[in-house]
Amino acid sequence: MASYGALRRQLTPLEPIVSEIESAEGLDSAAKAVGKAVRDNVGRGPLKDALSGTWLGHPVHPMLTDVVIGSFTSASLLDLFARRGDAAAQRLIGVGLLAYLPTAAAGINDWADTEIVDDGIRRVGLIHASCNALAASLYAASWLARRGGGRRIGGAFGLAGMTVMMAGGYLGGYLSMTKGVGPAQTVFDPGPTEWTPAADASLLSEGRPLRVVVDDTPVLLLREGESVFAIHDRCSHRGCSLSEGTVEGDEVVCACHGSRFSLRDGAVRHGPAAAAQPAFQVRVEDGRIEVRRLTAG
Repeated sequence: MASYGALRRQLTPLEPIVSEIESAEGLDSAAKAVGKAVRDNVGRGPLKDALSGTWLGHPVHPMLTDVVIGSFTSASLLDLFARRGDAAAQRLIGVGLLAYLPTAAAGINDWADTEIVDDGIRRVGLIHASCNALAASLYAASWLARRGGGRRIGGAFGLAGMTVMMAGGYLGGYLSMTKGVGPAQTVFDPGPTEWTPAADASLLSEGRPLRVVVDDTPVLLLREGESVFAIHDRCSHRGCSLSEGTVEGDEVVCACHGSRFSLRDGAVRHGPAAAAQPAFQVRVEDGRIEVRRLTAG
């Protein structure tokens, strides 16, 4: 009889490093303290909405990182390829340093909402932020050196900053693309486009949300008088079940982070969520509720 050993996937070159960071329990004490401080000080309100990108329709942090990374990298490339680019490089570093503060604030706000439930995100996020802070510090040293006429030492600080920034950028990409920090949690599961049975109408109680699964899509149903509303039950922010939240007027409030959504069309009324909930048209046929996805516009 043939025997087969356990198959093991070949790791990419940097995966072992990320794995080591994710398993580093020693980072938890500092990371938990930082996360709690951020949540306590940002709270819920206009500042939270601004940092989360509620006003923009998607997280604001990735957009701001383009300014920081682009400015710093351009300055270092001028050092390498332009003999008389020092003045321009210094200005670019200044732009990057000014953009770093709101970028870091938006990023740490996003991270603080997720580190509570995922140890890997907590630990990788702390190292990601530390790398970025170190990179910004090196570029600040570069700016100061250039101001004093030290172009070579300024260039060296800048190149060191760019190296550290690339490490931080890799970890940031891992958090976003692999761990799902930032993308709308409903993007790959918008719900049925054709009329599809959802539940018996008799199961709905006035004003009480009911979670049902329609073709693998979790849907929140709510009866209000003669009307029945239906939106995606998985919160676009971090995937919590909205049916476990509270209903206030024509809004549902997520129990995890306090995002508010319109029950009528899924629109974000209050952050930290940035993406609207997919909403559904509703009809009752022979005592059964049927839903289909409501298109935007």
